[in-house]
Parts: sequence; C-alpha cells; structure tokens
Amino acid sequence: MIRFLNPEFLWLLALLPLLAFWRGRKGRVAAVEYSNVEIARAVAREARSRPARWTTMLRLLVGALLVLGLARPQWGQGRTEVQASGVDLMLALDVSGSMEALDFNLGGQPASRVEVVKSVVSKFIEARPNDRIGMIAFAGAPYLISPLTLDHDWLKQNLERVRIGLVEDSTAIGSAIATCVNRLRDQPSKSKVVVLLTDGMNNAGKVSPQTAAEAARAMGVKVYTIAAGTQGEAPMPVKDQFGNQRIVMAKVDVDEDTLKKISDETGGKFFRATDTDSLKRIYAEIDRMEKTPHHMKKFEKYCELFAFAVLPGLCLLGLTVGLEQTRFRRLPGA
Repeated sequence: MIRFLNPEFLWLLALLPLLAFWRGRKGRVAAVEYSNVEIARAVAREARSRPARWTTMLRLLVGALLVLGLARPQWGQGRTEVQASGVDLMLALDVSGSMEALDFNLGGQPASRVEVVKSVVSKFIEARPNDRIGMIAFAGAPYLISPLTLDHDWLKQNLERVRIGLVEDSTAIGSAIATCVNRLRDQPSKSKVVVLLTDGMNNAGKVSPQTAAEAARAMGVKVYTIAAGTQGEAPMPVKDQFGNQRIVMAKVDVDEDTLKKISDETGGKFFRATDTDSLKRIYAEIDRMEKTPHHMKKFEKYCELFAFAVLPGLCLLGLTVGLEQTRFRRLPGA
C-alpha cells in the first residue's frame, strides 16, 4: 500500500503544464539584434531548439520529482486484529405448528410467523459480526441448528433450513432453555445470553420453565423472552381430506406470565411482538442492550520513499545545469 504523508503538495504538479505553456508562448530571449529579422527568423526556425526543448523537459521532470518528494510517498504494510466481543448468544426459535399462523406480513404480503422470524433473526445475526452465536429450534423437543460460532454465513444458511414439522408438535419451553444453558455453561465469555421466541404455552419436555430459569440464573445466563403473535384467534392454513389448502381462524394462546417470570428470574426482559414491525424493534432493542465493546489492534509499518523521487530529481537537475553550461550552452543574452 502506497500513501502520501503530505498529499497537499501534489497540487503543485498542476502548475507544471502551465509553466510549459507559458514557456512555449514566451519563446527564447534574443541573443543577437537585427534591423531586419527576416533572415534571423528563418535561422531561428532551424536552430530553435532541440537543446532548448530538452532542457525545458528536463526542468519540468525535475520539478515533478521534487514535488513528489515533498509529498512524502510511503510504502506501508499493515494488519488489523479484531477480538470477539465477549458476548455468547443462543437463539431459541419455536417451530411448533402454530408458527404457521399468517398474522404477520413480509414485503407487504401475509406471511407465516416462522418465515418472518427467520427474516428478522437473519438481520439480527448480521448486526452482530463479533459475537459467537448459536441456535436451536424447538417444538415438542429442542434440536440443534448450530453450535456457537463466528461463522455467521454458515449460521444463516442453517437458519434457512429451519422448518415446521421436523419434531413432534408441542411446545417445550423449559427444555429449550435448558439446552441453551447447557451450550453456554462452560464458556469463558463475559456475557451469556439466550433469546427465546415462542407463540405458545409449555406443554412438553422433561424440564419445567421455572427449573430451567433457575439453572440459567445459577450459570450466569440472561434470558430474553419474546411472545410472538396475536392473542385469541389467528388465520391458519389447513388442508382438507383432499389436500386442498384453505385458511381458517384458529385459537392461539401464549403464556406471557411464564415468559415474564423466566426473564425476571434471569435478569433479562420480556417482549411482546404482535406484528412484523414490533418484532423488528424487539430484536433491535436486544441488539442495543447487549452490545459489548470489542478490541481492535492495528499494526502499521511504513518505509519512506521520498529519496526515490528527490535523488533522481537532483541528479537530473545537475545534468540539466551541466548540459546548459557545456553542449547546450547559449550565447550571452540567450
């Protein structure tokens, strides 16, 4: 990488074409005066001056080299080291059947809860490039989508593969939290966080939400909980016996009280997302709340190159002066 420490001197290069133009318009100073210049004019056309042209070009080149030297060109090598932020995040996403409800929108069109959640979570991951992030999905039981990783491209690829129906259709909130805590418990990170999103009530799993919350608190894990979807009824796609899909209004419910207790127990916070915009705001707020400054080390080494411009410039200047005093020497007054 080449840089100029004093780049403002480079503006002087713009003066060189102007000097060349002015020199060409002015011409040489007469060495001998004649009463009639017709003969001298003819001679001047022949003799003018290849030597003069050469010395003028050399002087302009000398000026350009000296200007480059004043700008102090430098050759540098550098590298930057960025340390991880110290925040380890586990994302727990509900993929039970109720996440197919079409009470959210994406791009102005009705969309299922799970598709909107995947879109919002993907942007959340992009906003935290220095965090180690892992992910589980859960319905009747939790399953691992990705362990903690800094390879967020790979993480988002696995997020795209998340879909409903891979495990039995229930909601195991307690088991989901316990699985996340188990992934975080032996990590030396400064901050350990679980972000759990669900639209239902705990009705499966071997661990109760309260027990899982107590374990999280003991391990120093903070749990943010998000209740997604509308209360009461939501449009749900169903298929009849002939395989035709239609939309019906289905009863949906989410256990807000349990989610609030979990977040209170662990020092996190409870959120309610009833549409796409509120879900985006929630993940943006969590992103702001869990920011930890990361360290960046920058190493740079620069070598001065001005001598490679100044020394040739001085040599050319000496050559120009020498030629003008010897081979290209002019008559007095020239």
